[in-house]
Amino acid sequence: MITITNIKTYPVRIEHGNQLIIKIETSENGLYGWGASGLSGRELAVVGAVKHYAHFLVGKNVLQIEAHWQEMYRSQYFEGGRVLTAAISAIDIALYDIKGKLLNVPVYELLGGKQRQYVECFASLKFESKDELMTKAQTLKQEGFNCIRLYEASEGPEPYVARKSMANLVAWLPDLRKEMGNEMTIGMDYHHRLTLPETVSFVNRLPLGTLDFLEEPLRDENPQVYQELRKMINLPLALGEEFASKWQFWPYLKDNITQYARVDVCNVGGLTEAKKVAAIAETNYIDLMPHNPLGPICTAATLHLLAASPNVAWLEEINTPVEYCGTNSEMFYTKQPVLEGNHYQVPSGPGLGVEFNEALAKKATFEIKEPPHLYKKDGSFTNW
Repeated sequence: MITITNIKTYPVRIEHGNQLIIKIETSENGLYGWGASGLSGRELAVVGAVKHYAHFLVGKNVLQIEAHWQEMYRSQYFEGGRVLTAAISAIDIALYDIKGKLLNVPVYELLGGKQRQYVECFASLKFESKDELMTKAQTLKQEGFNCIRLYEASEGPEPYVARKSMANLVAWLPDLRKEMGNEMTIGMDYHHRLTLPETVSFVNRLPLGTLDFLEEPLRDENPQVYQELRKMINLPLALGEEFASKWQFWPYLKDNITQYARVDVCNVGGLTEAKKVAAIAETNYIDLMPHNPLGPICTAATLHLLAASPNVAWLEEINTPVEYCGTNSEMFYTKQPVLEGNHYQVPSGPGLGVEFNEALAKKATFEIKEPPHLYKKDGSFTNW
């Protein structure tokens, strides 16, 4: 029996942001796996959870992935929650990496086998002005992207005024649609910054067909509010990047509140949980549009999930000809998926197909990077 002998955590600054990488070592010489947590901005909290899980996972059979998932999730009275499932995600992904390497097959073979040769991406487009929006969109179109997801930068010292943002976008987006044509899929991420009436007002002011989907205009804690929004607007929704289990996805999928499932394998509970979310989504003809902002381990794990899933739209990509977030730094990732135009080829090697520079990580510093704290004109805080 091959057992888990150690679980190491590496919270590291990689260029513009932080990542939490874990390594699971085994009793088989040279056999190990890489995993990653998706809870950006709260990496040290996840480190503590991983250490709790390591306490009882060391010595266990490395092949019993689902059993380990169930034990991690159910072993405390206060089960679930984003910190715990981010830790479970990292461990679960690393165990799949190990099992794929041991059997000398890509991880997707453990999930049912490959259904596609490549996975298309949507390009994340961050902008502050109309000129920047139009210029970047034209570049992405010329580079072959057929889906772009817009994200308005709001990280400066000025107060965030939702109605001002809405007024600008209502003026800019119809021109963007004319410039891009009807073949381009255009989505907008509002990052929880609107209220219910603001969202309805924003959508109703846009000419029909301007946008193809709206991502996370509201916070997600109350599915009933989103259900009411679903009745009030005629625009598809893309939700779920923060969801921490299949149970959190359930009301949004069963009632078709969301039309795209923004599952994040590094937050939802790893590949074990993500494949169950994919199956639930499939029953309601909902495609996966995974969240993927944090680095090559998340990208690789998601590619394996999408390779083995029938219901796939696009994978998120933030390192494009118009954006560079540094999450895939070659200093830290000596082997990783490579973007080819607007898509990734499905990995073909054993395991995830990612290698992390552990020696460099041991020397690297970690600096807490706090997300922007947005506030309104009256000084009260709002959502980032």
